[in-house]
Amino acid sequence: MHIALLGRQPALSIAELERTFSRVSWFSADTALVDTESFDIQKLGGTQKAGKVAFEINATNDWRRVTDAIIQHYSRKWGSYDGKITLGLSAYGVDVNVRDLQKIGLILKGKLKGKGASIRLIPNQEIALSSATSHHNKLGLAANKVELMIIKGGKSIIVAESTGAQNITALAARDQGRPRRDAFVGMLPPKLAQIMINLAGPIDKDPASDLLKPRILDPFCGTGVLLQEAMLMDYAVYGTDLAEKMIRFSRDNLNWLQDTYRFTAEWYLHEGDAVDTKWQQPIDAVISESYLGQPFSAPPSSAKLIEVRGNCNFIITGFLKNLSAQIKPGTPVVLAVPAWKDTEGRFTHLPLIDNLEELGFEQVKFETVPTEQLLYHRPDQVVARELLVLTKI
Repeated sequence: MHIALLGRQPALSIAELERTFSRVSWFSADTALVDTESFDIQKLGGTQKAGKVAFEINATNDWRRVTDAIIQHYSRKWGSYDGKITLGLSAYGVDVNVRDLQKIGLILKGKLKGKGASIRLIPNQEIALSSATSHHNKLGLAANKVELMIIKGGKSIIVAESTGAQNITALAARDQGRPRRDAFVGMLPPKLAQIMINLAGPIDKDPASDLLKPRILDPFCGTGVLLQEAMLMDYAVYGTDLAEKMIRFSRDNLNWLQDTYRFTAEWYLHEGDAVDTKWQQPIDAVISESYLGQPFSAPPSSAKLIEVRGNCNFIITGFLKNLSAQIKPGTPVVLAVPAWKDTEGRFTHLPLIDNLEELGFEQVKFETVPTEQLLYHRPDQVVARELLVLTKI
């Protein structure tokens, strides 16, 4: 059993986990239990840290009992270890201070000193180590580099040993290092691209395909961020865009990615309007950030919102009609579409969401989260990305 520390928007994170692992449940408001033996965090955009559950304590307010259990368990486990252990400690949802947390490490360090094992403690500035600190110290990536995650749920506390933290340095390097960027067409974050790809669920290759791997189509490819992340996740990719400039930018970025990371992949790009383009087969999945309309720095007037919403709805409806006629039943489709936030924090959605079956698609339902909560946005953003996880009927 693993436990995952979810990202800034937990609903998206747990939905990604559910589509990836199936057996997933909430443990706390920002953590999830995942019933799996293996957990590769670098393939997940919405998980900040993950850990293998070591044991569970049926108490939530007795910090002394938690401390004693940890010290007893790891004094036995590491008592015969010959060498140095790098240890980090993080607590989530537990009402303790940094000194209380660090005291566990100091006691363990003293107990193991006379047994041949030594501990180097990672100093805590906060009650939980940041993902960057965990990754920088390679915690969870070797037997002697350990981060203990102490996580409070409803009626118990789980102690888990980290199996790794999200490599935000690598994500930033891919995002900022690619040679072609264009803020005017939006900047899809690589983490969100990873989430969207995983929300498609298992992608099967068409048996009749001459390609080596399943192929993902992005009909609004822009500068190619989603194509890049899909290539790194071992998919063949196919991108189209209305603008010739975006195809050039995507081509430069995909070439840069292959040269930088020294791998080869199957990819194809061409110019085309998503409303009427005839795509080449095979198409094993469709994953894309569709047209989001114009950006807003403040909620638009009612009249402006009606205009922009209608325009976006018209374009995306036309795209879905065109797509539906060209893909096979069962093909997974994941789209980021716009939703607009008002001053009260309420969202206005596209009308087409209520008519998906008429367009040839069925919305995937989740066990862990309502579909209307699959929104990616920052607190200061007016236009959110609403993720539609669909299947061709």
